[in-house]
Amino acid sequence: MTETVSATSEGQPTLAQIAEGSPYLIGTFRFWFDDQRWEWSDQVAELHGYQPGTVTPTTELLLAHKHPDDRDTVAETLAAAVRRGEPFCSRHRIIDTTGTMHHVLVVGDRLHDDTGATAGTAGYYVDLTAGLDQNKREALDAALPEFVEARAVIEQAKGVLMFVYGINAEQAFRVLQWRSQETNTKLRVLAGKLIGVIDAFDGAPVKVRTQFDHLLLTVHEHPDPKPEQ
Repeated sequence: MTETVSATSEGQPTLAQIAEGSPYLIGTFRFWFDDQRWEWSDQVAELHGYQPGTVTPTTELLLAHKHPDDRDTVAETLAAAVRRGEPFCSRHRIIDTTGTMHHVLVVGDRLHDDTGATAGTAGYYVDLTAGLDQNKREALDAALPEFVEARAVIEQAKGVLMFVYGINAEQAFRVLQWRSQETNTKLRVLAGKLIGVIDAFDGAPVKVRTQFDHLLLTVHEHPDPKPEQ
């Protein structure tokens, strides 16, 4: 994991803080892309109606528990996360083994292997059905857009660093993380400042622009990128 999935803007509660107070309200998961292997915490197993350790979670089992009206959307969200190696967020309904419906929020961030490559996703299940009073529901609704917005600006800043320095996504994130720690500036704020001042650069040199023009016009002819291992 590179960054906690519960990060929000200043003054906003984190997802973990919103769910605080009930040991069965929030659970964790890991999903490894290569062998499609899931790991559920005891809380997530119980959320689906299983006793801990009595079931091996799979993608098929996970989707089978989704509400029929939400299943296709969740499947597409998961497929996109695997394909792009990106964080994801999904608010949907699941049906446990007793037929009880739960409203859940699932937030996943990148999971890296020993080489730093994206190997999967890890994050939280938050049960919104029980244990959340109206104030907490409203706080969660307010925090979720902030989380999505924060991820977007960080991804933009990473893209700038990748282009300028010729580094990969993980290295770009580490550069941002380093500057964040060195300057005692929140990562989201630092990334936003970088994007905000990038206009001071009057584009790339003419030679680079010409090379990029050619790349842009011919990129459809290039082979598809290989998925990260």
